[in-house]
Amino acid sequence: MGLTADGAPAATRPPPRPRPEWRPALLVADRRENDVTRTLVLRVPGWSGHLPGQHVDVRLTADDGYQASRSYSIAAPADGERVELTVQRVADGEVSPYLVDDLPVGAAIEILGPVGGWFVWRPAAEPPSLLVAGGAGIVPIMAMVRAWRDGGGPGSLRLLYSLRSRDLLCYAAELSALDDGLLLAYTRRAPPGSARPPGRLTPAEVAEYGVPPDRAPRCYVCGPTGFVEAMSALLTGMGHDPARIRTERFGPSGG
Repeated sequence: MGLTADGAPAATRPPPRPRPEWRPALLVADRRENDVTRTLVLRVPGWSGHLPGQHVDVRLTADDGYQASRSYSIAAPADGERVELTVQRVADGEVSPYLVDDLPVGAAIEILGPVGGWFVWRPAAEPPSLLVAGGAGIVPIMAMVRAWRDGGGPGSLRLLYSLRSRDLLCYAAELSALDDGLLLAYTRRAPPGSARPPGRLTPAEVAEYGVPPDRAPRCYVCGPTGFVEAMSALLTGMGHDPARIRTERFGPSGG
């Protein structure tokens, strides 16, 4: 233990966390979520684990040595050396079209991570949770849903998932098991026979299907910047404590 300037014992500081490093990752399986979205199941030797809500950087290297990297959220809680990423193809993108359409099972890429310590779900300490996803923002939210489903925390959970149309829905079979804990809000085109007309999430829907502020839920909001800002303002206006609202936003990144 060291000493302060006046000779008093200084508090022992925890050792610094090791810096993430690039690791080889082998694609061992995959799943199609929809026509433009694919889940990659990777095996990463030496992977030390991660928390729901964290992300990784993915790096591709061409035969001529050219490299390109992008960030992708992790779609499932920690499971040994297994890391799942769900990637949506970005039109004219550089990395996502290859990951979605061309990367063969058995191929190797590189990943760096896990990254992020704010937008994370720690199951053992969770109160009721309100999860709000816009479009591809469902990916880190799904890692939280899966951790909760697998018994990671005692609190209740509600999920509001906003997306343009049914053909962009991810994790359909798993989400259907949430029953009344899920609201799907299609903004441009609703499925035939849907009782809810197309449109953005409304304050009335958030109040009806969400978690009341007086239950002090932890709120997680992920999606495009405009969606996140609008939903955060709505939750705050409803009386949710801003300190209990955690957000993750994304914008154009070249894909």
